[in-house]
Amino acid sequence: MDSLDDNSDEYEDPDLFNPSVHRMTTPDGVRVCKDMSLQVPGQVKGRYSSLCSDDELLDDDDPTLWQGGDLSKIKGSVCLPNTGKLDSATKEDSSQLAAVIKMGWLDKNPPQGALYYQRRWVKLDVDYLRYFDNDKEIYSKGIISTAFITNVTGVGELKFEVATNNRTFIFRAESEAERNDWVTVLQDCTRGRHRRSTMNPGSPLTPDYQGYLELKGLRSKLYTVVASDKVFLYKNIDDYRIGVGITSIEMNVGNVKDLDRRSFDLTTPYRIFSFIAESEQLREQWVDAMRNAIGEALSNSEVADRIWAEPNNSFCADCAAPKPEWAAINLCVVICKRCAGEHRGLGPSISKVRSLKMDRKVWTEELIQLFLLLGNERVNSFWAANVPPSEALTPSSCSEERRRFITNKYRQGKYRKYHPLYGNQRELNNALCINVQCSDVLETLGLIFCGADVNCSTGMASWPSPLSLANAHSQPLQAELISHNLNTELPRSEVGGAMEAVHYSAPPSVSLNGFLFKTASMARAITERKAREEFSRRWCTLNDGIFSYYESDKNSNPNGALKASEIVCLVVDMPEKHGYDNTFELYSESERLYLFGTDDPDSHKEWVKSIAKSFIPASAEPLLRLGFERIGRLKCKDGLNLQTSKVGWFALVGSTLHAYLEDSQGEEIHLRKLNELSIQQDNEVLVLVERGRTLYIEGERKLDFAGWCGAIQTAAGSGGDTLSQQQLTETDIPVIVHSCIGYITQCGLTSEGIYRKSGVNSRVAALCERFRRDARSLCLREGEHQVDDVSNTLKRFFRELEEGLFTSEDASTWLSTAAIQDESMKISQYQLLFNRLPRVNKATLQALINHLYCVQRFSELNQMNLHNLAIVFGPTLFQTDGKDYTAGRAIEDLIQHYTLIFEVDEHQLKKQLEEITVIIQVREKLSTKFPRTEPGGHFICTVYLEEKKDTAEQHVKIPGSMTAAELTCEVLDRRNITVKDKEYWSCWEVSDKEEMERPLHYQERVLPILHSFGTDSHLLIKKYLAMETMIIYLTSKVDASKHGMMKFREERSILGLGLTSGSFHDRYFILNLSSLRMYKEVRSNRPERDWPVKNLKVYLGIKKKLRPPTCWGLTVVYENKKQERQERQQWYLCCDTQSEMREWYATFLSIQYDGNVWPQDGLQQTRVSRVLPDTRHGNVSLIPLRGSENEMRNSVAAFSQDPLAELGVAPVWDR
Repeated sequence: MDSLDDNSDEYEDPDLFNPSVHRMTTPDGVRVCKDMSLQVPGQVKGRYSSLCSDDELLDDDDPTLWQGGDLSKIKGSVCLPNTGKLDSATKEDSSQLAAVIKMGWLDKNPPQGALYYQRRWVKLDVDYLRYFDNDKEIYSKGIISTAFITNVTGVGELKFEVATNNRTFIFRAESEAERNDWVTVLQDCTRGRHRRSTMNPGSPLTPDYQGYLELKGLRSKLYTVVASDKVFLYKNIDDYRIGVGITSIEMNVGNVKDLDRRSFDLTTPYRIFSFIAESEQLREQWVDAMRNAIGEALSNSEVADRIWAEPNNSFCADCAAPKPEWAAINLCVVICKRCAGEHRGLGPSISKVRSLKMDRKVWTEELIQLFLLLGNERVNSFWAANVPPSEALTPSSCSEERRRFITNKYRQGKYRKYHPLYGNQRELNNALCINVQCSDVLETLGLIFCGADVNCSTGMASWPSPLSLANAHSQPLQAELISHNLNTELPRSEVGGAMEAVHYSAPPSVSLNGFLFKTASMARAITERKAREEFSRRWCTLNDGIFSYYESDKNSNPNGALKASEIVCLVVDMPEKHGYDNTFELYSESERLYLFGTDDPDSHKEWVKSIAKSFIPASAEPLLRLGFERIGRLKCKDGLNLQTSKVGWFALVGSTLHAYLEDSQGEEIHLRKLNELSIQQDNEVLVLVERGRTLYIEGERKLDFAGWCGAIQTAAGSGGDTLSQQQLTETDIPVIVHSCIGYITQCGLTSEGIYRKSGVNSRVAALCERFRRDARSLCLREGEHQVDDVSNTLKRFFRELEEGLFTSEDASTWLSTAAIQDESMKISQYQLLFNRLPRVNKATLQALINHLYCVQRFSELNQMNLHNLAIVFGPTLFQTDGKDYTAGRAIEDLIQHYTLIFEVDEHQLKKQLEEITVIIQVREKLSTKFPRTEPGGHFICTVYLEEKKDTAEQHVKIPGSMTAAELTCEVLDRRNITVKDKEYWSCWEVSDKEEMERPLHYQERVLPILHSFGTDSHLLIKKYLAMETMIIYLTSKVDASKHGMMKFREERSILGLGLTSGSFHDRYFILNLSSLRMYKEVRSNRPERDWPVKNLKVYLGIKKKLRPPTCWGLTVVYENKKQERQERQQWYLCCDTQSEMREWYATFLSIQYDGNVWPQDGLQQTRVSRVLPDTRHGNVSLIPLRGSENEMRNSVAAFSQDPLAELGVAPVWDR
């Protein structure tokens, strides 16, 4: 016999269900019988099995249990019915196992280096390789999950190895041909199925319940897993994790019986399993779990039998595996379990996967009849009409092949039969409305998945949708099919490879011909109007994906041609831009521009639609339904991975950029809501910055890219004089309104006569023009802009607003409402009118009234009470002459009843007013201690560069809006330090007392941090050496969460965990997107503690006096400010290695900041233009953040209780 190394684990699980005498074969091929030291009595009333493996007893097994006597009375024995095994007919009815791919006799090499082989009956299905004592056995001696098999190779004479990460099994066939056949089948079955982590369970199903159970008669316990409709037995939890088990029990033939205290029986027609749980409570949970498994196994076997009554449904629609138990109910296909897994990967918007046996509620009589009427063969006449033989699946196909095929078939629609009306949306919709009135559901299926809109209008008021039309004409199967596809994503082609798009080849119906007028092609953008004389009449055709133009319709040779794959952009010009009323531009891959025109708007529209359809892939097909101004292909980058470009398909519609990036769903980018829009790197990259994301559009070709840049910049600017045409914030407030209100809240609430005093007209006009040109780029700064200029800019904006804030249609109704005497009736009418306003008007009105409410609350300082504000803003907002007080009365009502009309959270409003009060107090203190020649108030903070020493001090003004990145850049600029590539300079909060530090997130506001720490803390600018490693780690992570063991210690006994003070304890932690959970051990079901992630601050380092077991520690601070009494907890975590600590810290950062841990375009791009500190301050200490701790805390007590997000408080509506 071949020798085995110590690492190979020729393992065979305990012999639970096999006789004591085994047939064996020596290496020489001689069959022998070997007594396993178990004396089987001569008279046996039932069939018993010992819990022994082929070579050894389990620990502490008692062989004397089997020494003679009446075995039916032996305590703990597994007793079978006296009749023995069931006959073959009964076994077939039980449907014990999944479809068997291959089975036969093999010799198996036992563990412990024994000199004999064991004769085993071996079965292979898609999930497991099972081996039995003989071909009559129902329950296996061992199972090996195919998901964990890493390699199958032939070794030596007639032998082959089946290897997992932890074990190696050797089998021997009777012939070379048989051996080779087993190797081939195993390799085909396991290819692409290997799991990356041994932490994943061996069962292909998600466990419903798991843990250790004792089988009566043993002192060892078996790890038992209840998963769906099966129970799996493993020798221990380690074997479960590596996918090597003993057997599985199908629960469709099972019954669970409660016994005394901790015991219960699982009875099947073949064996009785007598289990003992660890407690009575756990016994009840085990019994419930197994009874649920029986319920799942039996619940809808009737449905499966009825579906299989249609012969074509007895085989998987994708791979032809027998007895498929799953279905995609919207696609109308019956599929096997392995294909169902890949269908789930498509997402429910494409494939709604349901079980024939478990999802009892979904299988209505209509749905069953639909599947019986269609059947897999008929449905595949649509879905699989053009499958190349080389791409077809078989039952043994690997997961990778299945994923590729199923994606092509259903997501891309690659093999579908195209409907003759494909591409003609109106005709498809009409055909659908006609067809749902008859019984041809296959035709309806083809129409839906070739683009017909199931939500289209039928044009009939009584039956407005195809669904209602089908019901009205008594077509329940049509209605069932439509109802499951109301939100289905239509098939579309994918973008393949790093850069190449898989284009959709237009079907024959996408063809067009006719006369157009054409100019000569150009190599540069069109900058002037083209007169009619510059156009020439040409006969144009679009066929087979080629757009050709001829001298006339009599010519057979074209003057020129463009392949659809060469067209990168199509632009629809504004009417009358050129000599012909309707023109469009085509941009080619070779940097040429072609201009075509016609006076017929219908012909123009048809040409645009047909050409776009010829070069836009199916993955971006929804773009064709838009009224686009520009559509085409561009390269782009986003996310953490900026090394690889993606291919994106874009369409510009008004101020919205619609995008379909490779491997992603469609998305909309609202250009007027962008945080930043710029062109960088010598006009080769267009940068679009949204909240939490930056998109880089690259200039692959200069000609069409320049056009895209200009069009996007124009669309992102203010498009007119109405509210909805302004540049907006994410909360739909015009940027000009948001900026002016924010500035006045911070700098002008104490200005006497605010909004009543006039600004300098020239400056107000200049501000209005700058806001109109690009409100996003204008940042109002104290000292640079005057309060009265800003307030008058805001008033002028509303005075000149087209349609007005209250809309020209409803403005008079608002004014008449002010005359209502009954207060409650008046408020109700105001609420009704408010809810009728357009979305942007509603958001803007609430933001403005909130601001005016706050202004009048501080009227003792600014002299602008309710009446004074109403006098100013009544005529302004209603755009009246102000001769009477009607408009003023309406504004006075809105301010006075602000909380009722706008249904405001009074707690939030109170908090906002308290924050404003703190701002005013802080500004007053600073004005008293430091008289300035310029208005405004900044804290002066001492910041250190790289280390805390006098020569490294920098005194910096800290405005309320300054971020950590901006502070870092300012300090580096003072020292003339250039930030190099891959250098991660950061601002650190350092606590000397606690011996801990943390890098501030680059977007984190500095001022609240200064108010939160005492005199033993300071700010330090230094490099974050671990940042690159953390970014690489996060980029490679598939799952955002993290789990593992760490050593834990609480600061005091505030957590109520009963831990001994002064020591660290092992705990299991799970960190997910919402919380950090701590468990006593891995197997614990309930967490000891659960903390919201957003409320945690994580610091690097632990105080040495706590004697941490390792030097890789984290200090975690939990603060809950929502309660009446502020709660603060602090505890400590220790990791075993530095890399483990970095991984935990990186995961914390990534979750808390939604994956945005470092600016994608580098630290330098975060610089802002800031006023340098006044040199007259010299080396003055931090005021008031230096000196005694009591003085500091008293001066900013409000900050300590509720730190501001920024000095200029964000209004309630912008939170």
